[in-house]
Amino acid sequence: MKRTIKNIMLAAMMLLAANNIQAQRHDFACFEGYAQANAELGKPAKGEKRVVFLGNSITWGWVEQHPEFFKENGFIGRGISGQTSYQFLLRFRQDVIDLQPKIVVINYGTNDIAENTGKYDEDQTFGNVVSMCELAKANKIKVILTSTLPAGNFPWRLEITDSMEKIRSLNARVKAYADSHKIPFVDYFSAMLSEDGTRMNTAYTPEQVHPNKKGYEVMESLVLPVIKKMR
Repeated sequence: MKRTIKNIMLAAMMLLAANNIQAQRHDFACFEGYAQANAELGKPAKGEKRVVFLGNSITWGWVEQHPEFFKENGFIGRGISGQTSYQFLLRFRQDVIDLQPKIVVINYGTNDIAENTGKYDEDQTFGNVVSMCELAKANKIKVILTSTLPAGNFPWRLEITDSMEKIRSLNARVKAYADSHKIPFVDYFSAMLSEDGTRMNTAYTPEQVHPNKKGYEVMESLVLPVIKKMR
């Protein structure tokens, strides 16, 4: 009987240890996502004026669909699919500050509103954006803030029916912050909005959230002149 109890206790301790190890392995911010690429990139060469694009699958898809935009301009894509501003903030040092860019272009909001990492709270998302701006400023990195893109719904969160209202509210708040702090704000939203104002223009997206090549071309036409002026 004593041996049985001892074995049960040992099994319970082993299970607890295994769970703790698994918890430590869980990489919420996906630090491993660009760890190797960052190491290979190294420090900027003398005179190099790096520009990092930080974002989610919209930024990741941009690099995948139009890699020449990044290669020709020497831009660095650091988008991770599904991520929210909470995760951006966690990996901001590794994927932005440590790369020593001159400029960071931040696109945020879509997955916050889609509640990928929990209930949406505009105050928290806005605060995450402000924190990234403050971190950039402290490290002498210029910031370009970009609007959250239109999304009539999220195919993986169809129960969220007020996405456009939330996107408009967040965009207005971030733009006001950008204006008051003399930070450029690039308005993808207005340029990619459908005529009825309820979603992204179908000419620019294959579904509701992610741009196609034409959509990315619109985004490029808006952000590139701003980067050239600041670089």
